[in-house]
Amino acid sequence: MPREKILGQEVGDLGGGLDSTRSGIIYLSETISKLEHQAPNRLKEKIIASKVSGNDNGFSFNNARDVNYNFYENTIDIEGKAVSPIASNAFNYYRYKLDGVFYDDKGNLINKIELTPKRKNDAAFSGYIYIVEDQWNLYAVDVNITGLQVQVPPIDLFTIKQTFSYSETDRLWAKISQTLDFSLAIFGIKANGRFTGVYSDYDFNPKLEAQKVTREILSFQEDSNKKDSIYWETKRPVPLTKEEVIDYVKKDSIQLVKNSQPYLDSVDRANNSFKLGHILGGYSYQNSTKKTRFNITSPISQPSFNTVQGFNGTVELNYRKRYDENYGRRFSANTNLNYGEADDRLRVDGSLRYQFNNKTRPVLSLYGGIKTEQFNPALSDLPLINSFYSLLAEKNFLKIYDKSYAKINYSQELFNGFQLSSELSYERRKALFNNTDQAWSPKADRQYSSNNPLNPVANNTAPFITHNILKLKVGTRINFDQDYLSYPNGKFNIPSSKYPTLYLGYEKGFGATTSDYNFDVFKARLYQSLSLGAKGHFKYLTKAGLFINADEIAFMDFHHFNGNQTNITTDGNYLGRFKNLSYYGLSTNNQYTEVHLEHSFDGYILNKIPLLNKLNFNLVVGANLAATHTNKPYNEFSVGIDNIGWGKLRFLRVDYVRSYQSGFLNDAFMFGFSF
Repeated sequence: MPREKILGQEVGDLGGGLDSTRSGIIYLSETISKLEHQAPNRLKEKIIASKVSGNDNGFSFNNARDVNYNFYENTIDIEGKAVSPIASNAFNYYRYKLDGVFYDDKGNLINKIELTPKRKNDAAFSGYIYIVEDQWNLYAVDVNITGLQVQVPPIDLFTIKQTFSYSETDRLWAKISQTLDFSLAIFGIKANGRFTGVYSDYDFNPKLEAQKVTREILSFQEDSNKKDSIYWETKRPVPLTKEEVIDYVKKDSIQLVKNSQPYLDSVDRANNSFKLGHILGGYSYQNSTKKTRFNITSPISQPSFNTVQGFNGTVELNYRKRYDENYGRRFSANTNLNYGEADDRLRVDGSLRYQFNNKTRPVLSLYGGIKTEQFNPALSDLPLINSFYSLLAEKNFLKIYDKSYAKINYSQELFNGFQLSSELSYERRKALFNNTDQAWSPKADRQYSSNNPLNPVANNTAPFITHNILKLKVGTRINFDQDYLSYPNGKFNIPSSKYPTLYLGYEKGFGATTSDYNFDVFKARLYQSLSLGAKGHFKYLTKAGLFINADEIAFMDFHHFNGNQTNITTDGNYLGRFKNLSYYGLSTNNQYTEVHLEHSFDGYILNKIPLLNKLNFNLVVGANLAATHTNKPYNEFSVGIDNIGWGKLRFLRVDYVRSYQSGFLNDAFMFGFSF
């Protein structure tokens, strides 16, 4: 039966792409590009012409870089890594069978070789490769692989076809065509697609001219999206199908209607009408002509519980305005109203944010109001988890204080790969205390801990003195060797996989009403994700910091290690988080270092074990270290299973972790989501 909703949301006709049977072309686009290749694998593209069905001002998302599949390399990146049938280690993954021979039009003997993966779930292709006798070059490729094999569950089948031609002048084989076919299915929706590329006009000995060194790998020629139909008729290397011709005509006509004022008004009236479901899901109001949108969440959509506020809920009001079609220049305003029944208090805070453009992304933001804040605000998933632990197990891990504040922030990419941010804030911080001992399942041998993270039994002792303070933050993020895509409507960065991303920061607390609370701290962070081909991917994150003149500062200004005492994580963030460390046990106002390592084998090991290879699970190993000036180093080591689920829905993960500090401490299992 045709699907009109996904997870309760209307699908519509997807911009006129679907007919009454819920089938049709969703996206159709063509590009003509000039490519420059520099050994070993650097590709630069300039799009000469771009055409998008149904958008005469649109710029295609098609680019050669995303589909630059080179079978001479050891792995092919299809979201997951697949082993090339001519890789240096290919015999570990493939069985080969000579299926026939023939001569091409130049008299070359071509061997047709059938490929079969040695193990069903290995990241290896099925199909055929065609090898030139004596020269041992590729003549053609016709292979396919399933989404299960590359661990991209929505994909049913992905097919790659390539053909090569021999240049007598340059005496080498070059790719002249590539066709990619895919089919996918998820949530009852089925789709398929095709990307066809034709490569011509090769120049293997170009006259190199002195050019400005740049990391730009994609750009658009001026007016590339304004080519007329005559241009496309003469330049198009592959004729349009009947369905594609109809799609262009239909969607171009639909575009005229959808941009008309009567149509925009009718859409707004339909979307803005209030329905009963908005009580639970929230309400939104839009004005398509003015490019504005207002949202309000339901007061019962975000229930929470903690021992300070008791049951509490938040209503969010959001206003958005964009000043162009591409969201380059835009403004937003947000207000949060939070009420707690136990302390009987309404807290209101909000923000204003303006982005000037989508190239260097200069953003000016203002924040202010009153809210409760965690001593470690980085624990974003703790409020939800704490609600259940408190009510069901009488364990309250969430520790909060009252913050009245005003803040201004500005950030911008000064030049490619170098982003600078600065922030100045005023804060008034006040301690909060438990106001309720309510629990759905009270324990006779257990009671709630205090809201003082320094002393769990000091229910009436504040962890700090009420005070005001000014804070200045300056930070930079450096992506070394960063490439970028230059679209007419924005710049899109691609961090280099060869080098880590470096973060440097300085923070100063000054003007505190309690002078001991003034401080300085220098921070650094280093992150990198490395692909190891078929063996998976390795990630690391290191942090270090040094406090100066900070012996008696308020506890919320300490460095807090992101711990976990609940054995559950819901945000999918594993790197940078300790799996079995108390939330505030190692917090420090002195020098500190932390190291996080994680390697996911992406099926490299488990896919080789009989029976286990049918489950398509991933083996993940990790290690974390926390070291401070006053404590002995804390270490933990973990081994886990990722990609757990059913069919195409695979978002669960389980880890076993062992902790050490001057010897073995304890062990635990951790359950969570993986995104």
